[in-house]
Amino acid sequence: MNITTETLRSWLEQEKPVFILDVRPKDEREEWQIPGSHHVDAYNRLRAGDMSVMDEVNIPDHTPVVTVCEAGRTSLIAARELMKKGIEVYSLEGGMKAWSLAWNEAELSSENVNIIQVRRTGKGCLSYIVGSKEEALVIDPSVDPEVYVKIAKAHNWQIKIVMDTHIHADHLSRSRELARMTNSDLFMPEQNKVNFAFHKISNGDTLKLGTSIVRAMSTPGHTLESTTYILDEEYLFTGDTLFTNSVGRPDLKADLDSTKARARLLYLSLQKLLTLPGETVVLPGHTSRPIEFDGKIIQRPLGEIKASVEMLKLNEDEFIDRLLQGIPPTPPNYISIIEKNLRGDYSDVNPIDLEAGANRCAIS
Repeated sequence: MNITTETLRSWLEQEKPVFILDVRPKDEREEWQIPGSHHVDAYNRLRAGDMSVMDEVNIPDHTPVVTVCEAGRTSLIAARELMKKGIEVYSLEGGMKAWSLAWNEAELSSENVNIIQVRRTGKGCLSYIVGSKEEALVIDPSVDPEVYVKIAKAHNWQIKIVMDTHIHADHLSRSRELARMTNSDLFMPEQNKVNFAFHKISNGDTLKLGTSIVRAMSTPGHTLESTTYILDEEYLFTGDTLFTNSVGRPDLKADLDSTKARARLLYLSLQKLLTLPGETVVLPGHTSRPIEFDGKIIQRPLGEIKASVEMLKLNEDEFIDRLLQGIPPTPPNYISIIEKNLRGDYSDVNPIDLEAGANRCAIS
């Protein structure tokens, strides 16, 4: 009766007809959900033994149903009740916690490079494989390293470089493990925080990939080491500094004075980014919406972002005030995640438990 995250992910990727029924409370669903899912606020009634709530759901004929809750227990109750009605039904094993590891991909191609965006649909994390000729680099890997290895192999690329834009607080970085698996060079922004070996990349440094050039631009603010990578002066991998409709938060693991100082740095970093040509494509490190299985890459020209994001039109003091007023709740377990990323080892934890929950990186 159970279905795994990987099986459901494959069904959605293959566009197999499926009716996904989310039985969580309304407030839990509002934070994050599976794209295309349907909702009935059934959690409390099911837990109280009121199975009549399942009579209120209009399910299409001859369509498999997958029930979903937070951890996969209440959805199993719902699935058993629907099974009594003769419906083909499955309960998502591990619930939305497990779904946080689900992913899909989208591709952006130009004459010289191919960019694969690997998207954690259940968490909003965006990572990238960039291929030029037979070489590839990976930016901010956040899912199982095997995913990137398989994608690279399918495109006849050899992963040569793995990079992080900053030390992450909402997900475990898979960079060190991926670099080890592929015998590639691990690059990180210059800092003295992490406890493992890496190649430092500083403002203005360049790396060659096939026929392409990657240039580092220091963009502190979200974190002090945050760095944007510019590919062929056409594409910006902005990490958590700039999103398609918002900006990064400056407060994680910082007191009020440090947060204000980082907010000022973020303002200056964004102003520096905004001097680049308006047609430059921004490829961010996160999105705040569930990611559809539609193959449409999440990106936006810098000029459009500049024109539509109100915070980018404010002066320095106004920007800092707005930023401080708009800080969202901190991500769950962020201190533990940072500590694991500083150590470069998460072998002693279950990523499903540690990373559960939506990302909260953006302020708009």
